[in-house]
Amino acid sequence: MSHRRFTGLLAGSVLSSMVLASCAHAAPKPELPPAQFVAMQEGPSEEYVIGPLDQLTVFVWRNPELGAKVQVRPDGRITTPLIADMPAVGKTPAMLAEDIRLQLSQYIQDPLVSVIVDGFSGTYSQQIRIVGATEKPASIPYRANMTVLDAMIAVGGLSEYAAGNRARLIRFDKATGKQTEYALRLSDLLKKGKSKANVMLNPGDVIIIPESMF
Repeated sequence: MSHRRFTGLLAGSVLSSMVLASCAHAAPKPELPPAQFVAMQEGPSEEYVIGPLDQLTVFVWRNPELGAKVQVRPDGRITTPLIADMPAVGKTPAMLAEDIRLQLSQYIQDPLVSVIVDGFSGTYSQQIRIVGATEKPASIPYRANMTVLDAMIAVGGLSEYAAGNRARLIRFDKATGKQTEYALRLSDLLKKGKSKANVMLNPGDVIIIPESMF
C-alpha cells in the first residue's frame, strides 16, 4: 500500500470517528407531549391573518358596486373600486374591512364593509412547512387542533429512504423571540402506529425529515 493511500485512509478513518463521536455526544432534543388522535374539545385557534394569494370577497352593504372578489397580490396589496393598492397581508379580515370602511367614508356615508376569505394560504407564520424526505414537501395552511399526523397525511407520508425517527420540529416562540428544536418520531407514528409519537402543531412550525444514511 502506498504512503499516500495509507495517509488518505487514515484521515478518512479519523474523520469518521470524529463524526461518530460528535453524534454520540450531541445533546438529545426535547420531545413534545403526546396529542390525542381526536381532540377532546374542538376550539378556534388564533385569528386568521391574510396572506399573499388569498382569495377575498369584499362586500359593501347597499353598495354592491363598491365590493369585489379579489386575490391578494404577491406584494400583499389589493385593489377594489375607489381604492387602489390597499395593504392586506398581515391583517385579519376584520382589520382589513375597517381600513376599507375608512377609505370609502370619503365617498359614501357610514359604509358597512365585510371581508370574507374564500381561499386561503395564510402568511408563513400561519403555515406548516414540511421539507426533506417526504413524498411531496409542501407548505400547508394551519388548521385549529392540527397534529403532526394530520400534516404528514397532507404530504403523503414519509419517502422510502426517510429517517423518520430522526426528524425534528422547529418552533419559534413569539413571546420570547427564541427558536426551539424538538425531536419527532415519525417512523414510530406512521409505520408502527405508536400514538404517543403524535404531537400538536402550532402555526409556523417547520418539520424537517432527513434521509437515512444506510
